Amino acid sequence: MSQSDRTTNTNWALLFLCWLLVSGATLTSIFFSSVLEYQPCVLCWYQRICLFPLIFIFAAGLFPTFDKSVVKYALPLTIFGGLIALYHTLLYAGIIPENIQPCTQGVSCTEQYFELLGFISIPMLSFFTFATLATLLIILQRRTSK
Repeated sequence: MSQSDRTTNTNWALLFLCWLLVSGATLTSIFFSSVLEYQPCVLCWYQRICLFPLIFIFAAGLFPTFDKSVVKYALPLTIFGGLIALYHTLLYAGIIPENIQPCTQGVSCTEQYFELLGFISIPMLSFFTFATLATLLIILQRRTSK
């Protein structure tokens, strides 16, 4: 196997890891709202708007062969979703005052459904997912720009 083939296989594997991560996050999001009947707030919906299309963008970049241009489509959605998730996490943690929260009607953006290990909230899980995706995409971008 040539060096070029190994590089392409590694790039494909990184993108496949992104697809697995976003698929797991999407299924978890749907599970929370459809099975556990947690009502998503406005910020949750904005994060979903950034998350859900990534499944199709990553799949299009994987098949029939690895397409390096997927990064330029996925990275802006990932960064924007991550910024929303960061804002949501800070709001949930009480660092940002509640009087400037966008969730004035319907479900509160600080609604506590559960906390994993006593401190990991749903907004924090979303932020970690977007941060991991952004990191993988930046690595992929650097690997393919050589």
